[in-house]
Amino acid sequence: MHHVVLEQWSRGSSPVHRFDPRAKLVVLLAVLISVATAARGLPLFAGALFLLLITGLRFARVPVIRVLTRAAVILPFTAVFAAVSWLAGDPARAFSLTVKSYLSALAVLLLISTTPLPSLLRAIGITGAPPFLLEVAQFLYRYLFVISEEAQHMTKAAAARGASVRQWIAQVHRFRAAAGALAILFARSYIRAEDVQRAMLARGFQGSLPLLRVTKFRTSDTVFLILASLAPWALRAAAERALP
Repeated sequence: MHHVVLEQWSRGSSPVHRFDPRAKLVVLLAVLISVATAARGLPLFAGALFLLLITGLRFARVPVIRVLTRAAVILPFTAVFAAVSWLAGDPARAFSLTVKSYLSALAVLLLISTTPLPSLLRAIGITGAPPFLLEVAQFLYRYLFVISEEAQHMTKAAAARGASVRQWIAQVHRFRAAAGALAILFARSYIRAEDVQRAMLARGFQGSLPLLRVTKFRTSDTVFLILASLAPWALRAAAERALP
């Protein structure tokens, strides 16, 4: 599952992983704003920013091709609006929507693949976001792992009994069995979630997840924040000056 892969990537030990999540969040905002407001020289700016993001992925030591592929998930949604703009006689706007959405998705993936979710949510909390919503987001994210684990157990049990997903898809009458398996999956996940809740209460959970490690904003984080935030704007200015 995608969230499992991203969780594995975010636990890396590259220089990008070690930067403070607050600094990386500010850099992401700078990149998104520079991309969203770009107009003149967009092709040159998009190409330069794409290379910059690729460089960041290489320094982060995450699979570049796999990240690029996952960023393309946003394209089917953007294609609808791009097609409308194209049919309306504005191909430049269609190109702009496609490029900007892909670059934005790639920048977000770079942040997520180098920052564990708890650290990222704590960084977002500094901006004044409601703590309750952040706690709910973290619990929902962790619940995905519960469903994933239960699904793996059920898949192994079905394979041990000679069943396979291909057989369910190939034969229409087995869709009913697939629907029943899905219902069992959510029922087992719900029961597992209740067990997790009772275990947390037994360990003194009082409504908020404790901080296991307090991060300090270092000098290297400040330098990274300044340079990385100015980089997209510098590339954008250079692309605009290159135009006749």
